[in-house]
Amino acid sequence: MRVALFVTCVNDALYPRTGIAVVRLLERLGVEVDFPAAQSCCGQPQYNTGYRYETEPLVRRTAAAFEGYAYVVTPSGSCAAMIREHYPRIGRKAAAEGRGGELAEAAASLGPRVYELTEFLVDVLGVTDVGAYFPHTVTYHPSCHGLRGLGLGDRPRRLLAAVKGLELVELPGAEECCGFGGTFSVKNPDLSAAMGGDKAGSAAATGADFLCGADNSCLAHLDGILRRRGAPLRTLHLAEILAATEEEPPA
Repeated sequence: MRVALFVTCVNDALYPRTGIAVVRLLERLGVEVDFPAAQSCCGQPQYNTGYRYETEPLVRRTAAAFEGYAYVVTPSGSCAAMIREHYPRIGRKAAAEGRGGELAEAAASLGPRVYELTEFLVDVLGVTDVGAYFPHTVTYHPSCHGLRGLGLGDRPRRLLAAVKGLELVELPGAEECCGFGGTFSVKNPDLSAAMGGDKAGSAAATGADFLCGADNSCLAHLDGILRRRGAPLRTLHLAEILAATEEEPPA
């Protein structure tokens, strides 16, 4: 099986180890991974800020970059939700306004082929035990886009529960938003910081070694708060845990 990796802007610029971990993990499971160089931002920041017309070229570019792939895998519930939920709306609106039906067709075609990493592992490959080894205590934060937008449910937790050596600790108030929300944190910094403070406090109180999640944007927000508080709790993307083995621990 061959898939395309949609690494996302945040991971490409700030967390390249996450993208590397996804490739290592998928190749260990017998999947060939391509990285289309034409990929760029999916347009979520522009769209969420109200710049719908400016988002359309990015929809076209993203659809073209991943044309021909039956599966597009991304380590981000946020960006997966953007493509699956909002691309079709952008395409339909553009077609209704007479700017060409090809955008609507491209958006409708790409959406069903995009999978958040845990969806791909559980639903497509049919695995929960990926052969990982991570001898640490971990608590899991479900990001809003994955939890509510994609409906990931217990997929991430099932994958974590199967990791050898890992002790999974419940996160109090796990379903509460961490307050990042992309441009929300820019427009409402005080509220964002307060929400993040509550979530970071709950995570630190678990006594876990690591706080993991499926979106590095949320983890970056929480990591900043934890570091400023001097908390020993470290953040780590789920992919990096699943990629870890006794021979290849996370960096």
